[in-house]
Amino acid sequence: MIAEIIKELYDFEGRPTGSPSSRKRKKLFLATFPMERYVSQPLSVYCKNIKELRKFLRGCSYVSDKEQFNKEDYWMPPEEFETRKKGDCDDFALWTWRQLIEMGYKSRYVVGRAGKYGEGHAWVTMEKDGKQYLVEPLMYFRKRLPRLSVARYEPKGSVGWDGKSIHYFIHEKKEFKLPILKLLFYIWEWLYYQISLMLKVLYMIILLPYFKVVRKQIRKTSIPQVDKGKQE
Repeated sequence: MIAEIIKELYDFEGRPTGSPSSRKRKKLFLATFPMERYVSQPLSVYCKNIKELRKFLRGCSYVSDKEQFNKEDYWMPPEEFETRKKGDCDDFALWTWRQLIEMGYKSRYVVGRAGKYGEGHAWVTMEKDGKQYLVEPLMYFRKRLPRLSVARYEPKGSVGWDGKSIHYFIHEKKEFKLPILKLLFYIWEWLYYQISLMLKVLYMIILLPYFKVVRKQIRKTSIPQVDKGKQE
């Protein structure tokens, strides 16, 4: 769910811009309601940490706006998402953004392009202890993501909240340029992550059911048999 951002690959800060009044900016920020609405309305769920945030998201499901609202695009307010517990990437990201704000993190709601999700994807960024992180709410089942996974994300616009005002930012595409030793380290980290994940899935699918069967057999054999003759 969370990956540390490689600054050489991701434009984290962006360039401050005014409210999305131009046609180009409106295509980025397709908010159904004023952005202030998404950070000001009372919530029914307040997560204390990332662990609780992930736990809530596990109970939510992905549904397109077309299927749920019969609309091409609908940015659901966080308090509505808490009730429905289903939505698309915008809804997952807006709720996650709001929760991170409530936890005290400096964070942004981001729109852009991302790997398999393609154009029009939404995610969140946050800062913690002087480091920047990308948060992918749709991957709540994974606690950490390898840093190289950030290369799949191309931010185009983001929205921040300083406690008083909404701020908009435009982001530039960065070229994939890294020193060879750094790149090799990130590739090793990515491979280690993928192999660990594969082994975990293998354990869950094959070995865990096997161990359950073995444990069941051991329990059966350990139960003392009652002698029928003595019983009579």
